[in-house]
Amino acid sequence: MDFFVLLKDKSSMAEVKVRDVEIEVEGVKLPGRLGVPERCKMLVMFAHGSGSSRLSPRNNYVADILRKSRLGTLLFDLLTEEEDADYERRFDIPLISKRFEQASKWVMKNKELKDLRLGYFGASTGSAAAMVAASKFGKRISAIVSRGGRPDLVLEVLDRVVSPTMLIVGGYDLDVLALNRRAYERLGCEKRLEVIEGATHLFEEPGALDKVAELATEWFLSHAK
Repeated sequence: MDFFVLLKDKSSMAEVKVRDVEIEVEGVKLPGRLGVPERCKMLVMFAHGSGSSRLSPRNNYVADILRKSRLGTLLFDLLTEEEDADYERRFDIPLISKRFEQASKWVMKNKELKDLRLGYFGASTGSAAAMVAASKFGKRISAIVSRGGRPDLVLEVLDRVVSPTMLIVGGYDLDVLALNRRAYERLGCEKRLEVIEGATHLFEEPGALDKVAELATEWFLSHAK
């Protein structure tokens, strides 16, 4: 199924087709939604948190804004419906990290996508999966953004991440902020920690998610050259 979204930038109206795709990894088919604008500057892969999916309203909101700046987006499920019904599977970091790594390889081999720069956007436990994958792909990953993420769950790989990384945390998300500060110290790459004052873990406050999208867009664009 195809979805058409009208996106307005400074110069023109761009029609971006967001279509359903299927990513097969080790015999498991993961449904996804892919949107690639004309003159695409980078493809951003989304790693969702526990209990979330390609239909996450927050990540889709951010993805819509990224596409306005000609950043492609790929949102996909890291677990099948059956796996997601098992609560413990949602927190299986080795499993979701492997799935995210395999999906990245799928992108790198895809005829339409393989020549695009690649970025990662992770949320909650998905940030840990993105960090693990980035630690293996090196400079092939141009930039990473984490929203309310848990990179602290994979502290052992953070010193191997070379991709420029931005950690975004809500100012009222005190526990996660402390964990992100710990992870930030372990990162040896170009890095930035952004605290959105007045925001909680889900960035539900007015303007909070817009700020996340603005920061993410600037970060990805600055590393898309």
